[in-house]
Amino acid sequence: QVQLVESGGGLVQAGGSLRLSCAASGRAFITSGMVWFRQSPGKEREFVGGMPWSGSITYYADSVKGRFTISRDNAKNVMYLQMNSLKPEDTAVYYCAAKRFWDGGPKNDRNFDYWGQGTQVTVSS
Repeated sequence: QVQLVESGGGLVQAGGSLRLSCAASGRAFITSGMVWFRQSPGKEREFVGGMPWSGSITYYADSVKGRFTISRDNAKNVMYLQMNSLKPEDTAVYYCAAKRFWDGGPKNDRNFDYWGQGTQVTVSS
């Protein structure tokens, strides 16, 4: 079992930065692939990026590549999403999710077993 809690969301102006955190409890964190999704009103949940449990590579959606950075601290059981150069279209509820031994496979939300409650990010123009 993995329990996830996001934090760090808020209101920021376009061009600004935010860092989201996803704190995990449970021993399975170190063997879990960790990802970020986001969902805007009226839209489907969208894969933002993720880090496989092996840590071999980090995946990003094209829409955030070069602006967002994912990292994880296995000693603290925390994953981060550093978001720079934010745009109004980045406004969404951001969720972290996990799947045991996810190593970069399917990136649709149905593939992930554990979810946080979400944190709102609002980017004003």
